[in-house]
Amino acid sequence: MENKDLVWDLDSFRKRQRAKELILGIENQLCVFSGSVQQLYTSYDIFFPKDENRKLVILPNPYAPHDTFHGIPEQSVRATGLFLVASEAEQTKNELQLILPINRAEKKYRRVPLEIGLKLINSKRDPSKPFLPVVMKGDLREFNQATPCLHLHSLSLDKLDLLSALEQKAIESVILDRLAHLSFVRKQA
Repeated sequence: MENKDLVWDLDSFRKRQRAKELILGIENQLCVFSGSVQQLYTSYDIFFPKDENRKLVILPNPYAPHDTFHGIPEQSVRATGLFLVASEAEQTKNELQLILPINRAEKKYRRVPLEIGLKLINSKRDPSKPFLPVVMKGDLREFNQATPCLHLHSLSLDKLDLLSALEQKAIESVILDRLAHLSFVRKQA
């Protein structure tokens, strides 16, 4: 059965190449959530099929089934209003930044380096409930109609009632471990 949540459209992007670089740069660094099958993928490959022009396909690693978590209900993942972008300034080229809303009503935002943004977010949270970002279909978009970005969703472990405490801790650990190594859009070979 084909999982439509793992096929993303790139047709509307003005800076399609930058969007591809951003998504490839975070490959296996941010977990991908699929609500239709209630799965969280921590190990995957991203492809741009030639016969499917302007689409990207996320393929879970078939040799690492233990890297896919099952039974993740859609209500455990919520939108955050936070955006991940690559810096376009020459001195910080490809450094990942978070776009934080300052005033949503006035559409005012502030860009900060990813590490600083994560520390700020977690400083306002209960230490036992860290920010656990995931992405899903529709999250790769353009900010201000020009800058490719990834909208981040947050996974709430306390809504994973069907998973054991051990499974919840494993999910938290893998997300935080990947996040700790994410700071730059990695150049593809």
